[in-house]
Amino acid sequence: MDYIEGMDRRQTILLPEAIEDYISTENPVRFIEVFVEGLDLRKLGFRHSDLKETGRPPYNPGDLLKMYIYGYLNRERSSRGLEREAGRNVELMWLMRKLRPDFKTIADFRKDNKGAIRGVCREFTMLCRQMDLFGGEIVAIDGSKFRAVNSKKRNFNEKKFKRSIKDIEDKIDKYLDEMDENDRKEEGVKRSSKEDIEAAIEKLKERKGKYKDLLKEMKERGDRQVSLTDPDSRLMKKGCGTEVSYNVQTVVDDKHKLIVEHEVTNEGHDSHQLSKMAKMAKETLGVDRLEVLVDKGYYDSWEIKECEDNGIDVYVEEKRSKSEGKNIYHESDFRYDSGQDIYICPAKKEMRCTGRRRERNNRVTKVYSARGCKRCELKDKCTEDRRGRRIYRWEHEDVLDKVRHRMKMNRDKMKMRQMLIEHPFGTIKRAMNQGYMLMRRLENVRGEFSLTVLAYNIKRVMNIIGVKDLVKELA
Repeated sequence: MDYIEGMDRRQTILLPEAIEDYISTENPVRFIEVFVEGLDLRKLGFRHSDLKETGRPPYNPGDLLKMYIYGYLNRERSSRGLEREAGRNVELMWLMRKLRPDFKTIADFRKDNKGAIRGVCREFTMLCRQMDLFGGEIVAIDGSKFRAVNSKKRNFNEKKFKRSIKDIEDKIDKYLDEMDENDRKEEGVKRSSKEDIEAAIEKLKERKGKYKDLLKEMKERGDRQVSLTDPDSRLMKKGCGTEVSYNVQTVVDDKHKLIVEHEVTNEGHDSHQLSKMAKMAKETLGVDRLEVLVDKGYYDSWEIKECEDNGIDVYVEEKRSKSEGKNIYHESDFRYDSGQDIYICPAKKEMRCTGRRRERNNRVTKVYSARGCKRCELKDKCTEDRRGRRIYRWEHEDVLDKVRHRMKMNRDKMKMRQMLIEHPFGTIKRAMNQGYMLMRRLENVRGEFSLTVLAYNIKRVMNIIGVKDLVKELA
């Protein structure tokens, strides 16, 4: 028995006469071709969509857009990689009609058309809506950190700047001591020259001056940190550690796990993103009411109120106090009687309003306390405050009460949230290998991630409908 053997490399073979014969009807490039050809590139704002009468002819922006969509669908995002694939990949040869732009042209296209690319992503979202691929009733919102083009070493806060400046001063002192030591040594002993030491000191002084200027600029802008490679990126918590990243927000519909809306921000937390993302999704879906599922990182009273005022029903777990787990009663253990405007504590005592206060975020709260709290037998389980337990009720607390009741009656919503929102992020980061950014500056990164969302949604829709039927839908 022998192994299966291949053909002789010198043997003449008959290949199909047309490259068209290599591309099946279910090949994704057929959809990419039809989709891009149906776009109004001029209206979307692509550069070179209007041709000039003079000058060197440019590449058609539609061709470069097709190349990028194909690349993002096939784990190839770099301009050099796309240039290489255009010369050896039969699918890309078919799609580009054997055009092979250089990597600089490919890279500039993505950088110069970031706004237009976001428009293309929205066009496909609207196409999904037309094909009734969105349920339009329940969405989940979450954020995930995507690594930026900036190392931790080139990210500074005030403490790190001061420590670096102190290290530079210590090195300068060390060099000065070395110069003094060299002056005392005998001639002929091998040592660093005075000129080399002075040059090293000068470099250290330049770096020290640069750090001081950056520290001053950071304080003047009111920032807490600065990144040197990508100025818009920020050091954020990621898992058990930290990484210089961007915070990517997505809204996912429950029907087919398609991404309805997305945004990239450099805020390290999610608490200010809820109402903005929810209202964007509601407008895109074109519905009157919408249920939104989020985790406790989005719990912010003003954000929740803004959603509820705009026909958005929020499902979110309430943040628990740090004292929980120490046998201290949570506020949910105190029953509010709206008719009498009192709280009933776990000891069945009435807590009445004793005053008001204004908090830092412009929240006006009423303060409730009970008489005889210090002598209560449950005090050790209720509070560590010597004055007794106090409850602070926001002036719009009825909105939060509505959310608490909604959560109590629908505990399964949080399991649904996890199943919805984790799927796209897992696919993007693992299957598509796009858990990090290639571009710098926030606006460029937003355009870049729009290509990622576009590729994810296209991949999902092709799996649901099939390329052949999808092409018919656009024909």
